[in-house]
Amino acid sequence: MSGFPTVRPRRLRSTPALRRLVAETRLHPAELVLPVFVREGAGAPVPISSMPGVVQHTTETLKGAVADAAAAGIGGIMLFGVPEHKDAEGSGATDPDGILNLATRVAVAEAGDALVVQTDLCLDEFTDHGHCGVLDAAGAVDNDATLVRYRDMALAQAEAGSHLLGLSGMMDGQVAAIRDALDTAGRSDVALLAYSGKYASAFYGPFREAVQSSLQGDRRTYQLDAANRREGVREAMLDVAEGADLVMVKPAMSYLDVLADTAAASPVPVWAYQVSGEYAMIEAAAAHGWIDRRRAIEESVLGIRRAGADAVLTYWATELAGWIR
Repeated sequence: MSGFPTVRPRRLRSTPALRRLVAETRLHPAELVLPVFVREGAGAPVPISSMPGVVQHTTETLKGAVADAAAAGIGGIMLFGVPEHKDAEGSGATDPDGILNLATRVAVAEAGDALVVQTDLCLDEFTDHGHCGVLDAAGAVDNDATLVRYRDMALAQAEAGSHLLGLSGMMDGQVAAIRDALDTAGRSDVALLAYSGKYASAFYGPFREAVQSSLQGDRRTYQLDAANRREGVREAMLDVAEGADLVMVKPAMSYLDVLADTAAASPVPVWAYQVSGEYAMIEAAAAHGWIDRRRAIEESVLGIRRAGADAVLTYWATELAGWIR
C-alpha cells in the first residue's frame, strides 16, 4: 500500500532471541581485565569511599580476588601497589620486596595459568610528589631520567613474574627503552601494553584516592590534551613502532572517537580503560535510583567494545563476567 514502508528494520528487533542472534557486538568474560589495588601494611581490606564496592586489598585478600576473577573466566588482572613510604625517586617501585612486586608474586602463584597477571609500570604511586617520573632541578618531570627508572621497574616486575607490563607513564620513548631493557636481560617473553592515548582527565579523581596519590598540580605536560583526537592515534602508532604488543586508550567513555580511530589504524590489539570516575558516576547514579545499575554497566562496557576495544579494563570485570557467562 502506498505510503507504508517496504523496509522494516524493526523485524530484527521484535524478540529477545532475534536481537541476540543479530547482535553485532558481544561481551565475553575473556575480554575483561580487573584493576586491583594492594596496600602495604593493611591488616584488612580498606574501602575506597569514592568507588563503592572497590577496596585496597591486603596481600592475603588479594588471593581471594584473584581466585574469584579466575573462576569468573575473565582475561586478567592489573595490579597497582599502594606503598607505606614514598620518596622522590619512587624507590619502592624497584624494590623486589616492595608492595607491587610482592603482590605480583602472590597473584602469579594464585592465578596459575587461569589469568594474565599484569602490572602498572609507573612511578606515581611511589613518588612523594605524585608525578609519573622523576623531577629535574626546576621541578619539571625529566623524561629521559624517568626512562632509566622505568627500565629498572620493568626488570623488577619481570623478575616478580608479571606477564604483561602496563606502561602508563606517558614518557616519550618509554616503550623502546623498556623493550630494550627487557630484551637485553633475556626477558623477551614479557609483553608490553602501552597506554598510548592516555588523556589528562578529570575522570581519574577517585583513582587518586585509591592509590593515595601525593600529586599537587596536574600531569598536563605529559598526558594528552582532551581536545586532541589525531594525537591519540599518533601516540599509538609511535608505540607500535617502538615494539608495543598492545596499545591502550584511557579514559574510555569520553574518548570513544579516539578509540575507534586507533582500532582502525592499529596492527596490534587495542584495549581501553573504563576509569575510576566512569565507575563512580554510574555507581552514584544507580545508588540514587536514577539509572538501572546492571543495564548501565552492561551498556557502558558494550559501547566501549563496539567502538573497537578488543578488551576492557573495568572495575566491574568479575561481577560483569558472572552476568554474561
